[in-house]
Amino acid sequence: MMIEKNLGKKVSLMVVKKVDFGVYLGTSEDKVLLPKKQVPEGIEIGDPVEVFLYKDSKNRMIATTREPLLMLGQVKVLKVLETCKIGAFLDWGLEKDLLLPFREQTAEVKPGDECLVSLYVDKSGRLCATMKVYEKLRKDSPYKKDDKVQAIIYEMSDNFGWFAAVDDLFCGLIPKRETYGGCRVGDRIEARVTGVKPDGKLDLSIREKAFIQMDLDAERMLADLEKHGGFYSFTDKAGAELIKKETGLSRNAFKRAVGRLLKEGKIIITESEIRIK
Repeated sequence: MMIEKNLGKKVSLMVVKKVDFGVYLGTSEDKVLLPKKQVPEGIEIGDPVEVFLYKDSKNRMIATTREPLLMLGQVKVLKVLETCKIGAFLDWGLEKDLLLPFREQTAEVKPGDECLVSLYVDKSGRLCATMKVYEKLRKDSPYKKDDKVQAIIYEMSDNFGWFAAVDDLFCGLIPKRETYGGCRVGDRIEARVTGVKPDGKLDLSIREKAFIQMDLDAERMLADLEKHGGFYSFTDKAGAELIKKETGLSRNAFKRAVGRLLKEGKIIITESEIRIK
């Protein structure tokens, strides 16, 4: 059926029947209801109407002249309205909220969160959202190495790093070695393009080039030392996990920042601690 095949899409359909509660669009054999409150004024049989097709709360095909925030083939950021036993409901601009099932979440979401999602038709023929958008993102960005970009994190992997969508649209990855700080899925970040792969995917970093980052890390470390009473109870010989847990820096970045502060005479190092001078 033509109507069913266009679920989740905008189409132009002809008015074939008028009733008290709206009009039917399509053909006499294959039609869908456009509710009365959505019917344009002065519409007549034979007139075309552009509508979006979805299913109501009783799983019946329905048409609307309202444009949803997300349609099939698109990737958009939507807001979480509420959570439930089977997942979460998202605001997509229609009277019926959009279900984001638990199995389609890349991280736990809560009301007020924003998440990058695409639309799909599940096994029962319903429209649902998924946060697994990797295959939906474009690989034809205009960006090149060292460009600054805005992105949203949509998935985190222990093996690969943080997956991010640049401009909510283009495929990007912050490799595991570049993941620092307390980011979470849904966070918006500013990143630097460190490379463009042959297939168009972007490698990203949330850190500056090393010589710039070293100064920034040194400034932040000094401020962090002050918050910790003026000292760290470990040195640059500590393990990488401890350093990252306590400072958010990799061991190499930490050692570079320590070296900068030592050279400037702002800290001293003993056998067991680093202290502000």
